[in-house]
Amino acid sequence: MYRVSTFIRHFARALLAGTAVATLWVNLDPASYYDVMEWRLFPLPLPEWLVASHVRVTLIALTSDLLMAFFFFLLGKELWEAHMLERGALHGARAGLPLLATLGGLAGAIAVWVLTSALIETAEEASFGTGWAVPLGCDVVLGYVVGRHVFGPGSPALHLLLLITIGADLAGLLALGLAFPEHPLRLIWLLLPLLASSGVWWLVGRHASASNERERQRALQLWPYACAGALCWIGTAASGLPGALGLLPVIPAIPHAGRAFGLFAEAEAFLHDPLNRFAHLLVKPLMVVLFLFGLTRGGIDLAAFAPTTLVTLAALWIGKPAGILLGTLIAVRLLRLPLPQGLHWPDMARIAGLATMGFTVPVLALETALPGGAMAEAARFGLALSLLAGPALLLTARRR
Repeated sequence: MYRVSTFIRHFARALLAGTAVATLWVNLDPASYYDVMEWRLFPLPLPEWLVASHVRVTLIALTSDLLMAFFFFLLGKELWEAHMLERGALHGARAGLPLLATLGGLAGAIAVWVLTSALIETAEEASFGTGWAVPLGCDVVLGYVVGRHVFGPGSPALHLLLLITIGADLAGLLALGLAFPEHPLRLIWLLLPLLASSGVWWLVGRHASASNERERQRALQLWPYACAGALCWIGTAASGLPGALGLLPVIPAIPHAGRAFGLFAEAEAFLHDPLNRFAHLLVKPLMVVLFLFGLTRGGIDLAAFAPTTLVTLAALWIGKPAGILLGTLIAVRLLRLPLPQGLHWPDMARIAGLATMGFTVPVLALETALPGGAMAEAARFGLALSLLAGPALLLTARRR
């Protein structure tokens, strides 16, 4: 298998470090923690045409809606290349099995959340199915780091694991925005990302392979795509979708390499097309971003255990792996799609187990999908407990 860049492990360390600091802080002095996290950075409110009137610019909002957009840009870039480029992991018929496995995981997580919440949820503010969007996402960086020890650094299982977790993360964010719109009419703002992306491609991006050297050099500059990305983010945030998705629409307009080298491949460090140059510029700042995300969103109240905690764990530990395996079974048995070369059903079971680690995107969903307060903190505690699937899989791998 190709060599995956080491920055993924640095991302995981930064995320865990921020989460550890936040958890220690929120359990020792919760009042000061929430005062700092919710302190308004800008005294003036944002214009209502951009965001809802109740939104304030806090460290939490700045990190989750703006800075994390660069992280999801990196994930979206890898998924786009896997789908569009020659030898991409999702090019043509190769997309079938990862797609069905991902959709199965999403469906399984929703079904078990709805069922278990109807049976055991006791929160007064909860209605039927409240919070079903919480368990949709996975954790790309933590899942990969643990998977590298479970399978070994050269296993093709890591490639499939990355495809499933990235797909689940982006689908979870999209479902979160479309299922809980603040105002349906705001969705008309999505025309701005569409116009910005298509406009920069028509004016600049399509000339990347032109014979005219002047046009080609202009197409390789980064600033036109950065401006289009800013417009895409504004349109996405104003539409009511999570701001973390704001940079994804510009990805198809940015000139890219001619072939895929694999998800987060180390060889991409030697590529100088505009899309990979953006990725190179983001690597080091994203370590700070993920630390801030862990600091602002990862504070776990160790006394927050409640039925919502069990609902969260059931959806992640039962629904999601069962759905992934069912989706894989449909792909293999009904559609006659082969498992990736070198993988067997026990490997698929371990991939499904690693996908039960849900933190990054599920934590983002808490504020929108749940009423908040004790219920959200109980779900956050369940998301933290879901990470124990990693050590459990490590133990079984060593015994094996």
